[in-house]
Amino acid sequence: MRGKFITLEGIDGAGKTTHLRWLEHFLKERGETVTVTREPGGTPLGEALRGILLDDRQVMHAETEALLMFAARREHLDKVILPALSRGTWVISDRFTDASFAYQGGGRGLSLQKLNELECWVQGEFQPDVTLYLDVSIASGRQRTSNIKQADRFEKEQDEFFRRVREAYLERAKKFPERIRVIDANQSLEDVRRSVEKSIATICA
Repeated sequence: MRGKFITLEGIDGAGKTTHLRWLEHFLKERGETVTVTREPGGTPLGEALRGILLDDRQVMHAETEALLMFAARREHLDKVILPALSRGTWVISDRFTDASFAYQGGGRGLSLQKLNELECWVQGEFQPDVTLYLDVSIASGRQRTSNIKQADRFEKEQDEFFRRVREAYLERAKKFPERIRVIDANQSLEDVRRSVEKSIATICA
């Protein structure tokens, strides 16, 4: 039986890492085999590209940024995600293609048509079974990440950038309501966890 693919999305400070770890434990307690991964990254090539993409010393065109993201994603699909799913393993990824539409589309202002073409080229019709979008206010996200010693190239962006990213995520959720579940990440930790559990109930049946 094919495994399930769950992705977590949200701006920095939304709590993706915290809830991803909880979700991994929850699924393992149910007896599932789980692979946890991230984007950009997940493979040696992907992690090398991640280093370039997050390096605040790098100055690159928005289209270059998008192409590197999708290059890492193609490798990620080929080496990690698709093989794991074919073995019956559940895969949880910290970000996937929705992040490209939010960050490169919304944040950088890239053409959605170009992003759609890249998505089609790299992954065809393949999509996550469920995407959990953890929606948090920009102020709360900033507060939660204020203790980061070395902010990366994206974390150093201004609030207006993250406003556009958040709006793009919400537009994406409206476009694909059957797949993307919007979770209010301003809630308490326990309330968010309950929302996460409820959101994946349909694929856990």
